[in-house]
Amino acid sequence: MTVLDILKERGFIQQLTHEDEIIELFEKEKITFYIGFDPTADSLHVGHFLGMMVMAHMQKAGHRPVCLIGGGTTMVGDPSGKTDMRKMMTQEDIVYNGERFKKQMQRFIDFSEDKALLVNNADWLLKLNYIEFLRDIGAHFSVNRMLTAECFKQRLDKGLSFLEFNYMLMQAYDFLELNRQYNCIMQMGGDDQWSNILAGADLIRRKESKPAYGLTFTLLTTSDGRKMGKTEKGALWLDAEKTSPYTFYQYWRNIDDADVEKCLALLTFMPMDEVRKLGALKDKEINIAKKVLAFEVTKLIHGAEEAEKAQQAAEALFNGAGALDNVPTVSITSNMMGMKVLDVLAATKIVPSKSEGRRLIQQGGLYIGDTKVTDLDLTLTDDLFENKSLLVRKGKKNYHRIIVTL
Repeated sequence: MTVLDILKERGFIQQLTHEDEIIELFEKEKITFYIGFDPTADSLHVGHFLGMMVMAHMQKAGHRPVCLIGGGTTMVGDPSGKTDMRKMMTQEDIVYNGERFKKQMQRFIDFSEDKALLVNNADWLLKLNYIEFLRDIGAHFSVNRMLTAECFKQRLDKGLSFLEFNYMLMQAYDFLELNRQYNCIMQMGGDDQWSNILAGADLIRRKESKPAYGLTFTLLTTSDGRKMGKTEKGALWLDAEKTSPYTFYQYWRNIDDADVEKCLALLTFMPMDEVRKLGALKDKEINIAKKVLAFEVTKLIHGAEEAEKAQQAAEALFNGAGALDNVPTVSITSNMMGMKVLDVLAATKIVPSKSEGRRLIQQGGLYIGDTKVTDLDLTLTDDLFENKSLLVRKGKKNYHRIIVTL
């Protein structure tokens, strides 16, 4: 079984540029391929994790990944999947975010002994002469053809800037540059990158008169088509400072039943026989599969120790077993006693804002212990605490603990 068979079986692959050639290629050779990551934030998120899993499967099969940090392309902004122009970022922020990406990638990909490469397209894009670039690269692009690309079509009604229109040329040039420097012959990416990947493979064939290939993998969506990886605080980040291991664990523990088997296949390395067996569980038994999924994905991102802590915290809250030490905890000082509960929750970021907290209370979704909070003016008093500890629940399963320090 080739890695292409593995990726197909696990449900990764969406589109291939030259399927017969790629099948033959994977049967005979070990290749260098790349996936690009634009550092638009200071952490990778769960959508990026899907790409990292593809890279890991490829590397295990002996192929060499190139992780391309988009230090140059981020200065332009990818219009793919966006209804509005991305916010312009400073070069300093882009550099900082790129360094954060590098540290996180090293947890998933083995960069030792040239087994994988980590490069930044700022190294060549920021040095380009615009006129030379237009003559050398732009001459190979048809505007009419570009406008048929999905990433541009969906923006034409609201407005597509000339800045963003250049993104496809820059990404295609990345592929050409990586081909020349490292003999990289395949670009991979999410299915929203299909048009950009086609452009790069076509450019190499035109400029270098040799084959180049593209492969897209599925986007991480729920069974009803919604993008997966969104929490009440935004994206599901891979950085523990931005999304705690417990919150990360709970996200996967609480996904819809219909999504369990797909996530086990895409986001873990479990054998597919086990994945199918767990995915076939029904009714209450599917919770067994959800616990396995939550633990395995959290272990990959945050390590076995943090996964065990998150699991123990969940068991302590929902089954009454174990200590609460690993439940997400905030500290307050004794001088906050007497303040409104709503103000304390907003100050400790348990709720994003007072207005959100007010709405939560009005909708009957806030509990202290097992008691529903109905009074917007409820104050924080000693009798609410047990051993200087207070358990707050938002909705059915979102717990936080408040402790009082001196």
